[in-house]
Amino acid sequence: MTLKNRISLLVSLLFTILFGLASTLIFVLYSNFRKDEFRDRLEIKALSNIKLLVNVKQIDNQLLKMIDQNSINKLYDEKTLVFDSDYKLIYSSIDDAKIKWSVDDLKYLKKHKTFFKQQGNYEVYGVFYDTKDRDFYALISATDNFGQRRLLFLRYTLVVSYILFTCICWVITSITVKKLMSPLNIFHQKIKKINENNLDTRVESKSNNNEIDLIANEFNFMMDRIEISYQRQKEFTAHASHELRTPLSRITSQIENVIVDAKTSDDRKSFLTAILSDVNQLTELINSLLILSKIDNKNHQENELHRMDEILFSSIESLNKSYPEFVILFEIEENDHLDTALEIRGNKNLLEIAISNVLKNACVYSDNKQAKVIISAQDDHLIIAISNTGKTLNEEEQKNLFQPFMRGENSQGTSGFGLGLRIVQRILTLHNATITYSVPNINTNLFQLFFHL
Repeated sequence: MTLKNRISLLVSLLFTILFGLASTLIFVLYSNFRKDEFRDRLEIKALSNIKLLVNVKQIDNQLLKMIDQNSINKLYDEKTLVFDSDYKLIYSSIDDAKIKWSVDDLKYLKKHKTFFKQQGNYEVYGVFYDTKDRDFYALISATDNFGQRRLLFLRYTLVVSYILFTCICWVITSITVKKLMSPLNIFHQKIKKINENNLDTRVESKSNNNEIDLIANEFNFMMDRIEISYQRQKEFTAHASHELRTPLSRITSQIENVIVDAKTSDDRKSFLTAILSDVNQLTELINSLLILSKIDNKNHQENELHRMDEILFSSIESLNKSYPEFVILFEIEENDHLDTALEIRGNKNLLEIAISNVLKNACVYSDNKQAKVIISAQDDHLIIAISNTGKTLNEEEQKNLFQPFMRGENSQGTSGFGLGLRIVQRILTLHNATITYSVPNINTNLFQLFFHL
């Protein structure tokens, strides 16, 4: 999970949890408040009935029932029971509602003075009233329809609000975090595109001293140091390769002169020929290192259009001059857009080097000194497929195929240094192209060059 998604998730979950706890707390507090308020109403009603019985001498039960029935504070489904000190019922309201009671309840009242409990949908309040002459026990029950409706309304309101505002929070958090993290996305995209050919890439930073700008500034400083170090390394490789070419050229010339000299014996000629072969390999290695050190965007980037079929024919012709024993089969697949697809912008010399290296590699590592080339256009790519028959690479070797100085088991007995395909990859990267290796069939090696149109 990305950092952006984690932040959005954590913030949204935090709001969801806190809002849920706050809603629950509000509901619980209001529920307790409703109970306390309803209990107070029941208490007032019970005490008023007892006081009427005790303090008004001339009142009787019928009159008390009439007063009770027409009271402005009449409760819903109200039932009132009043007992004397002998636990005898001395008053009962005319309601049909019933109160479940026992002598133990009245004894509990005498000891604790009051109680409040739930009986199904009814809430029952009990109170003990002590006078000088007699003791009275009052039980009153009723349903708080009004309070329950308000509590139900509050519950629905909190649930709907919780769902609605939670969804809004998730959406707003996601949008806000995405907007705040957009500089990091730009930062990430630029870093992904950095390679040895564009080390001059820098990340834009504003004057704000936030964490993202600080990281961008430090990254730019780091890229400055890397670019300077890389340029010095390339310059050293280029200078060293150039300086080595001169003495190697003199050595090659002197050995060739001695070989063609008629006074040189056959044994010495054979010995010198072996030395000359080693010197030529060393020269080839130095030339490869020199090419690698010179490949970059600044020195070789061109916008001229070149036809890849012409470059391919030129590469085949040059290869045949050096290796006349190589046979290269050529094929172009029919396509309406092929003429346009064959036109690629770039550096002609570098493209010829890349194509020549792949062709030479295919012929050298084949079992019959042959390679087959197929040019095709597919979607928005020009594809040059170069295949040969021979020993293939295993999965481990394929992973490191384009690394410098990498050679597989199929290279045994074949001269080389493992730099050819590395040069090809560097050149293709410079031209926004890629190269892949696969084994489509048994003992078949396939290289595919993809040029983006």
